[in-house]
Amino acid sequence: MTSPATVPPTRGSRLQTFAAHHWGKALAVLLVLALAALFGPRWLLGPQILMESVAQRDFVQTVVASGRVETPNRIELGVQIAGTVLRIPVLEGQTVARGDTLIELEASELQAVAAQAEQAVQLARAHLRQLDEVQAPGAEQSLREAQANAEAAGRALARNKQLMAKGFIGQAALDETQRTERVAQSKVNIARQQLASARPSGSDGAVALATLALAEAAAAAAQARLRYARISAPVAGTLITRSVEPGAAVQPGKVLMVLSPAGSTQLVVQIDERNLRLLSLGQAALASADAYPDARFTAELAYINPGIDATRGAVEVKLRVSAPPEYLKQDMTVSVDIEIARRQQAVLVPVSALHDADAAQPWVLKLDGRHLRRQVVQLGLRSNGLAEVLQGLQAGDRVLPESAKTVSDGARVRAVAPPVGATHVAANGTEMP
Repeated sequence: MTSPATVPPTRGSRLQTFAAHHWGKALAVLLVLALAALFGPRWLLGPQILMESVAQRDFVQTVVASGRVETPNRIELGVQIAGTVLRIPVLEGQTVARGDTLIELEASELQAVAAQAEQAVQLARAHLRQLDEVQAPGAEQSLREAQANAEAAGRALARNKQLMAKGFIGQAALDETQRTERVAQSKVNIARQQLASARPSGSDGAVALATLALAEAAAAAAQARLRYARISAPVAGTLITRSVEPGAAVQPGKVLMVLSPAGSTQLVVQIDERNLRLLSLGQAALASADAYPDARFTAELAYINPGIDATRGAVEVKLRVSAPPEYLKQDMTVSVDIEIARRQQAVLVPVSALHDADAAQPWVLKLDGRHLRRQVVQLGLRSNGLAEVLQGLQAGDRVLPESAKTVSDGARVRAVAPPVGATHVAANGTEMP
């Protein structure tokens, strides 16, 4: 079997092979150049990293806490007598003035008892007036009559004694005259005692005065019980709780309403006990209600509880609000920033750039030229995501956020500034461009 004859390549086919070989090399070179352009700067200059800046400005350290609005005292209101609620002219949340009626009980029986007691007072006064206008003048008249009769009896006795001495009358007639004179004197004494008794200082006057006082006391007690049927506001304030309705039967000892007095307002907040050493009375604070977060008002630290809540590891503090805004309501939730320290032109580093922030030697990765260098820093105040640097950094330094885990000490990087329009947190907790 004969093999086919080998055909020598022509000149055209050799040119095609040569062109294909050189085009392959050219494509490989272009690919290498493209990869070098894409990844060369990262290999040679390092990755692009967003860096934080060290700033210098006034700095305020605050302790942040949340709590509630509370008046220094609340007044719990109830009834002092059992009864049925007739009327409740106020609503929960309503502002009332001192003396306004809050609850009115059905009081027809109490009114009748009070009227009866008042009539007893009028009767006692009439009796006292009767002593003064009738009995005392009558006693005086009776005394004068008795004295006249006694004087006549005395004269008759004297005459009879003379007649007996002359023998004109007997002993029996004289004895009768003496008896008449003694009876007349006895009537004078009785009339005199009756007059003394009828006068205000006498026994009848004392009894009448005592009866009047007893009647007046009974009337006062009846009026007091009648007033118990009307529960009024002891002070001006806001009714924050109402747990009774008309027609309800109520008993003493049950709280039916709670009144928040108008006037001074305080904020009660819980502070982490680790911050207790930073607090002192008189420190200023800024507060805001969660319902009105953009409206801030001033307060002052007025009380620090001497005890610690062991279950929460917190201490209760109270802040005085001298000029509470009108929208501030009882039991509103509030956020409070208590100013504990202030520094002028402090060097500030974001806490997010700190490593071992709570250790003895905290440090940062600082940009030194084009390389990151570990830099130990000494810290001062901290607040709202910023820390005061006492040593180790100066304003304008660039530091790496602690969250950037892909680079380490000595790495070459290309620092990138924050995007235009980005915000950061200022020392007082507000966002700044």
